[in-house]
Amino acid sequence: MSELIKYYVEDLAVGQTASLEKTFTEQDIHHFAEVTGDCNPLHLDEDYAKTTLFKGRIAHGMLTAGLISAVLGTELPGPGAIYMSQNLKFRAPVRIGDRVKAQVTVEDVNVEKKRVKLHCVCTVGDDVVMEGEAMMMVPSRG
Repeated sequence: MSELIKYYVEDLAVGQTASLEKTFTEQDIHHFAEVTGDCNPLHLDEDYAKTTLFKGRIAHGMLTAGLISAVLGTELPGPGAIYMSQNLKFRAPVRIGDRVKAQVTVEDVNVEKKRVKLHCVCTVGDDVVMEGEAMMMVPSRG
Protein backbone atom coordinates (compact mmCIF):
# COMPACT_ATOMS: atom_id res chain seq x y z
CA MET A 1 0.00 0.00 0.00
CA SER A 2 2.89 2.42 0.64
CA GLU A 3 3.33 2.88 -3.13
CA LEU A 4 -0.20 4.32 -3.26
CA ILE A 5 0.29 6.86 -0.46
CA LYS A 6 0.84 10.36 -1.79
CA TYR A 7 1.67 12.08 1.52
CA TYR A 8 2.63 10.83 4.93
CA VAL A 9 1.79 13.06 7.89
CA GLU A 10 5.48 13.97 8.13
CA ASP A 11 5.34 15.39 4.58
CA LEU A 12 2.55 17.85 5.33
CA ALA A 13 2.95 21.49 6.31
CA VAL A 14 0.62 24.39 7.05
CA GLY A 15 -0.24 26.20 3.83
CA GLN A 16 -0.02 23.24 1.45
CA THR A 17 -2.93 23.29 -0.96
CA ALA A 18 -4.59 21.18 -3.65
CA SER A 19 -7.66 21.62 -5.81
CA LEU A 20 -9.78 20.21 -8.60
CA GLU A 21 -12.50 21.61 -10.82
CA LYS A 22 -15.67 20.15 -12.30
CA THR A 23 -18.59 21.48 -14.27
CA PHE A 24 -21.85 20.03 -12.98
CA THR A 25 -24.12 18.66 -15.68
CA GLU A 26 -27.76 17.65 -15.86
CA GLN A 27 -26.57 14.04 -15.81
CA ASP A 28 -24.55 14.61 -12.61
CA ILE A 29 -27.65 15.91 -10.83
CA HIS A 30 -29.77 12.95 -11.94
CA HIS A 31 -27.08 10.39 -11.06
CA PHE A 32 -26.64 11.89 -7.59
CA ALA A 33 -30.41 11.82 -7.03
CA GLU A 34 -30.57 8.21 -8.20
CA VAL A 35 -27.64 7.03 -6.08
CA THR A 36 -28.67 8.84 -2.88
CA GLY A 37 -32.45 8.82 -3.23
CA ASP A 38 -32.50 12.61 -2.75
CA CYS A 39 -35.19 13.44 -5.30
CA ASN A 40 -36.09 16.83 -3.89
CA PRO A 41 -37.86 18.68 -6.72
CA LEU A 42 -35.60 21.68 -6.08
CA HIS A 43 -32.94 19.66 -7.92
CA LEU A 44 -35.07 17.84 -10.49
CA ASP A 45 -38.19 19.84 -11.35
CA GLU A 46 -37.66 23.22 -13.01
CA ASP A 47 -41.31 24.30 -12.67
CA TYR A 48 -41.24 23.66 -8.92
CA ALA A 49 -37.75 25.15 -8.49
CA LYS A 50 -38.86 28.40 -10.17
CA THR A 51 -41.30 28.92 -7.24
CA THR A 52 -38.47 28.81 -4.67
CA LEU A 53 -36.10 31.54 -3.50
CA PHE A 54 -33.52 30.12 -5.94
CA LYS A 55 -35.81 30.79 -8.96
CA GLY A 56 -34.58 27.63 -10.66
CA ARG A 57 -32.98 24.23 -10.12
CA ILE A 58 -29.79 23.90 -8.12
CA ALA A 59 -27.30 21.10 -7.55
CA HIS A 60 -27.46 19.07 -4.35
CA GLY A 61 -25.23 20.65 -1.70
CA MET A 62 -23.69 17.29 -0.92
CA LEU A 63 -22.80 16.80 -4.58
CA THR A 64 -20.69 19.94 -4.30
CA ALA A 65 -19.27 18.64 -1.01
CA GLY A 66 -18.27 15.47 -2.83
CA LEU A 67 -15.64 17.48 -4.68
CA ILE A 68 -13.96 18.20 -1.35
CA SER A 69 -13.94 14.47 -0.65
CA ALA A 70 -12.33 13.89 -4.04
CA VAL A 71 -9.51 16.36 -3.36
CA LEU A 72 -8.90 14.91 0.11
CA GLY A 73 -8.99 11.32 -1.10
CA THR A 74 -6.88 11.71 -4.22
CA GLU A 75 -4.66 14.78 -3.85
CA LEU A 76 -4.12 16.14 -0.32
CA PRO A 77 -3.53 14.21 1.81
CA GLY A 78 -4.58 11.55 -0.71
CA PRO A 79 -4.74 7.76 -0.66
CA GLY A 80 -4.23 6.15 2.74
CA ALA A 81 -5.76 9.06 4.65
CA ILE A 82 -8.99 8.52 6.58
CA TYR A 83 -11.77 11.12 6.72
CA MET A 84 -12.60 11.73 10.39
CA SER A 85 -14.90 14.74 10.30
CA GLN A 86 -16.18 17.56 8.14
CA ASN A 87 -18.18 20.68 8.80
CA LEU A 88 -19.71 22.69 5.98
CA LYS A 89 -21.47 25.99 5.43
CA PHE A 90 -23.38 26.40 2.21
CA ARG A 91 -23.03 30.03 1.10
CA ALA A 92 -24.61 30.11 -2.36
CA PRO A 93 -26.34 27.73 -4.79
CA VAL A 94 -24.56 25.79 -7.52
CA ARG A 95 -26.48 25.56 -10.77
CA ILE A 96 -26.32 23.14 -13.66
CA GLY A 97 -23.46 24.26 -15.89
CA ASP A 98 -21.49 25.94 -13.08
CA ARG A 99 -17.79 25.13 -12.93
CA VAL A 100 -16.94 24.47 -9.28
CA LYS A 101 -13.40 24.67 -7.91
CA ALA A 102 -12.82 22.69 -4.71
CA GLN A 103 -9.68 23.62 -2.79
CA VAL A 104 -8.22 22.36 0.46
CA THR A 105 -5.46 23.98 2.49
CA VAL A 106 -3.56 22.44 5.39
CA GLU A 107 -4.29 24.45 8.56
CA ASP A 108 -2.70 22.26 11.22
CA VAL A 109 -0.55 19.13 11.38
CA ASN A 110 -0.24 16.97 14.49
CA VAL A 111 2.41 14.38 13.65
CA GLU A 112 2.13 12.63 17.03
CA LYS A 113 -1.60 11.98 16.62
CA LYS A 114 -1.37 11.58 12.81
CA ARG A 115 -4.06 14.25 12.38
CA VAL A 116 -4.32 17.00 9.79
CA LYS A 117 -6.88 19.81 9.79
CA LEU A 118 -7.71 21.34 6.40
CA HIS A 119 -9.70 24.39 5.36
CA CYS A 120 -12.07 23.47 2.52
CA VAL A 121 -13.67 25.89 0.08
CA CYS A 122 -15.70 25.55 -3.11
CA THR A 123 -16.05 28.48 -5.47
CA VAL A 124 -17.85 29.30 -8.69
CA GLY A 125 -15.80 32.05 -10.25
CA ASP A 126 -15.02 34.45 -7.40
CA ASP A 127 -18.06 33.41 -5.36
CA VAL A 128 -17.68 31.10 -2.36
CA VAL A 129 -20.49 28.56 -2.54
CA MET A 130 -19.38 26.30 0.32
CA GLU A 131 -16.68 26.26 2.98
CA GLY A 132 -15.72 24.27 6.01
CA GLU A 133 -13.07 22.30 7.77
CA ALA A 134 -12.01 18.66 7.54
CA MET A 135 -10.05 16.48 9.93
CA MET A 136 -8.07 13.62 8.46
CA MET A 137 -6.01 10.78 9.92
CA VAL A 138 -2.89 10.44 7.78
CA PRO A 139 -0.47 7.50 7.71
CA SER A 140 2.95 7.93 9.26
CA ARG A 141 6.27 6.64 8.02
CA GLY A 142 6.91 5.42 11.57
